[in-house]
Amino acid sequence: MTLPADEHRRQFEAEALPHLDAVFRYAHSLTGDPTRAEDLTQETMLKAYRAWHQFERGSNAKAWLLTILRNTFINEYRREQHQGKTVDISSIEPFAVFHNAQDVDPEGRFFNSIVDDEVVRAIRALPEEFREVLLLSDVEDLPYADIARLLDIPVGTVKSRLFRARHALQQQLYDYAVEMGYVKRRAS
Repeated sequence: MTLPADEHRRQFEAEALPHLDAVFRYAHSLTGDPTRAEDLTQETMLKAYRAWHQFERGSNAKAWLLTILRNTFINEYRREQHQGKTVDISSIEPFAVFHNAQDVDPEGRFFNSIVDDEVVRAIRALPEEFREVLLLSDVEDLPYADIARLLDIPVGTVKSRLFRARHALQQQLYDYAVEMGYVKRRAS
């Protein structure tokens, strides 16, 4: 059943437009360029509007929009024939340096309280597959299952990448966190 145009628009505005900022943030994290992020956001929202009849009411509109965005980005990326980065997972140490923060805050709330330019730079320096999972989980608050569907990876891989991303950030930001008074320097 096709909705009348005004109802189609009303539903889209009510359910999709509230996520416009999240779409832009994710686009910016993928492109690293605000101008390209704006273009990608616009293209995503246009595709979502055109396909709104396919959206399953009651499901997660934000995850649906981010899926469209990611697929659009990947298709654009392939068209431009860019080579992606590879990640040497063994180069990221498998232990936390913020042991106290980890015990109190296993789900990343610690980082939400200290996000500033230094933290943003550290996040941008993460390999893409870690950065993507971290942003979707800790910034966009998507559940692991939605992230897994969005990225087409198992939930266990989401958890593993998120764990590694957080630990890489902890390593990169340890001295900064000590300097800012967020954590006390560990005894040698």
